[in-house]
Amino acid sequence: MPSPVAMTIAGSDPSGGAGLQADLKTFHQHGVYGASVVTLLTVQNTQTVSAVHPLVPDLVTQQFDAVVSDLSPAATKTGALGNRNLMQAVASRLHEATFPIVVDPVMISKHKVPLMDETCIQLFTESILPSASLVTPNLFEATKLAGVTITDLDSMKEAASKIRDMGAEAVLIKGLKQHDQISDLLLADGEFSIWNTPVLDTPHTHGTGCVLSAAVTARIAKGTSILQAVEGAKRFITHSIQTAPGLGHGVGPVNLFAPVDP
Repeated sequence: MPSPVAMTIAGSDPSGGAGLQADLKTFHQHGVYGASVVTLLTVQNTQTVSAVHPLVPDLVTQQFDAVVSDLSPAATKTGALGNRNLMQAVASRLHEATFPIVVDPVMISKHKVPLMDETCIQLFTESILPSASLVTPNLFEATKLAGVTITDLDSMKEAASKIRDMGAEAVLIKGLKQHDQISDLLLADGEFSIWNTPVLDTPHTHGTGCVLSAAVTARIAKGTSILQAVEGAKRFITHSIQTAPGLGHGVGPVNLFAPVDP
């Protein structure tokens, strides 16, 4: 049997630690064939992002149509969508999709460079979120989407519920730091699940959001439930951070050769 296909709709990171490059590496490591739709080009490395150039919307939808008409993805994920025109173009295709969609609402890079226009947040909630099988915001993104300041698990649950009510089937909010641990919270099928992991003292976290959402997408493409996919992806990203190769002179990438357990 051929490998299942997973597709990423995301921006390009020439240094390979985030964006579609990290997604494709993560797909491959999980035994899934990866396809990609490029939304924007960046000039970046582990130290800086010096340019962001969104593609023409028609070129993005043509890429999407070419992949979907031929390879039949079993799941897809979105990353950086850039501007209003790109978001509308992607939304027009996601609305018609019959496969699960994992939405990573990439708003800002690790270097604090905006990757989503501030004026697009409402459009995102109206046009992209309703298509999401799962949306995976970090604390900053969840606060922007839900309008809730997240300081503890109760406010985390409140934000997840608000985002779910915007149309996403499931919500994973990442990165609540409390004392010496990081908490991630999943709201799926009306139930909350929480994962607590120790704070890892490392600067090498470039692309962690991309890699986690790609690992979830790969596992869903292989037929895993959202809860099981998140559990497995959490184990993968934790090990990837723990064994980061230390590349570059800034915020380095995680280890995308980390082993994948069932």
